Amino acid sequence: MRLVGGNLALDFINTRSGPPAGPPDDDVLTGYPELVAWAVYAGALTDAEAVALHALSGDDPDAAQAAFARALHARDHLDEIFRPLAAGRAPSTSALARLRDDAADSLAHAELEGDGGFAWTWRHDRTLARPLRPVALAAVHLLTTGALNRIKSCAGCRFVYHDESKNRSRRWCSMDDCGTAEKMRRYVAARRTRATR
Repeated sequence: MRLVGGNLALDFINTRSGPPAGPPDDDVLTGYPELVAWAVYAGALTDAEAVALHALSGDDPDAAQAAFARALHARDHLDEIFRPLAAGRAPSTSALARLRDDAADSLAHAELEGDGGFAWTWRHDRTLARPLRPVALAAVHLLTTGALNRIKSCAGCRFVYHDESKNRSRRWCSMDDCGTAEKMRRYVAARRTRATR
């Protein structure tokens, strides 16, 4: 799993992969345990928080399934916001309303803490929706403070990312993957053209 979005919300969208157009063909999130594992990997949860969530989900598997379903719906709404923005279009108002509600819920469970600087934390949040809390606020932060024209879609896969390059010329989610694959494709095509001459 690659974290190439440059923002936690974009990395959450990127838990589904596939070609640039059409539906996704793979999904990292197959259940609540995978949601928790992704959140740890992405830095949204600590290991201790993950252990507590695994225990909580084991005590109430129906609630864990409901929290997982909610996470998938939240990802769909984030996709409906950021994919159109990457294409230069406006997102749907219903998706923005859902994000507003998710962000309000996240803040209702947050505490503002700091030592020299302040940040929202969820150290005392003992709910199964805990993995989504920072994702919703990351999305709002990007929408309200980021340069929206820097939100782009990879030319080689369905990932979205925040282009932080100086000249805003990034075309790939990662040069190590899609960028290298495109360079290889061009090289093979050029060799084939030279060989037929």
